[in-house]
Amino acid sequence: MSKRIHGIDLARALAIFGMVVVNFKLVMGATTGSTLLISASALFEGRAAALFVILAGIGLALSCRKAQHHTLLQKKQLQNKVAMRGILLLCLGLLYLPVWPADILHFYGCYFILASWLLFASHRTLLVLCAVIVSTFPALLLIIDYSQGWHWETLTYLELWTPEGVLRRIFYNGFHPVFPWFALLLFGMWLGRQPLHQRTTQKRLFKVALLVLILIESTFFLFRLMAQNAGMQGEEITFLLSTGPIPPLPQYLISAAASSVIVLIVCIRLAQSYHHTAVFRSLEATGKLSLTFYIAHILIGMGTLEALDMLGGQSIEHALVSSLLFCLSSWLFATLWHRRFTQGPVEWLFRHLITRVETCSTRIMRVNNTE
Repeated sequence: MSKRIHGIDLARALAIFGMVVVNFKLVMGATTGSTLLISASALFEGRAAALFVILAGIGLALSCRKAQHHTLLQKKQLQNKVAMRGILLLCLGLLYLPVWPADILHFYGCYFILASWLLFASHRTLLVLCAVIVSTFPALLLIIDYSQGWHWETLTYLELWTPEGVLRRIFYNGFHPVFPWFALLLFGMWLGRQPLHQRTTQKRLFKVALLVLILIESTFFLFRLMAQNAGMQGEEITFLLSTGPIPPLPQYLISAAASSVIVLIVCIRLAQSYHHTAVFRSLEATGKLSLTFYIAHILIGMGTLEALDMLGGQSIEHALVSSLLFCLSSWLFATLWHRRFTQGPVEWLFRHLITRVETCSTRIMRVNNTE
């Protein structure tokens, strides 16, 4: 169990590094430079965030493992705690939204609120819900205009603060909408219940994920070529046959889940072999500070880019170098911070808020029970 958790922390560090690359490339307008580097960096788009969400599902599953034998009251308390985490993340993300319109935290909070109802659902229920969400999302595209509220040229959501716009953005056509991204969290919850520390399980999951990834990517690559030869427009091909995250069609979700499993298994195997090395422990510490670095890469990272007048019109080389410098700085900070503290600054504040809210809730419940 210890090695498995260490592998998850490493995967979380890689996920946050991938998100830094994607977001720096976006805000720096990195559309010029090496075609090879542009194509390589595009591999992170939607994949790093998907890995982040799946890891959250795994974390929920691990936190509930011991609770399987608890009383109904204890299970209910755990569900309330997860829901409270979700509410705090939702509030934090909404406060953060004017600073960073592509924020994932408020979506993340909604995933947690919904997941609190399914913490003790059966394996079958989790997988069935995944399949239902993934397979029915394309039907919504025929009913609701996916482009409503968007200005695609600038990636700006025009109805961001209207009630209808907020609901539509969070649940349907935002950057990481609850429907269908919630399926990734459910898949992570199912994955976290598997014996990931066993070599046989690792081999089986890795082989299946690799096969699925190759099959999906090669199949839809051929579909795009056939559609192009048939005279379809470029926008139509991208919208319907892309394995990218916008819109999050089934081929993207399946491909992203498969690539996430591959990264996770590799990280777990590395943990089992190199857990006691200094490099691995420092990367593990970076993963434990993922919430801190997520916020820091916006406030500090992009704030520095703005101060240097590097937002927009930059080359892919400048974007990747900036991402690398931020990731290396984060790695160094996490290494030094972890020598004295077990939690990151934002993680500590978040846990402190949860503890205070839980204490208030407990007092209120005692008062009500006394009355």
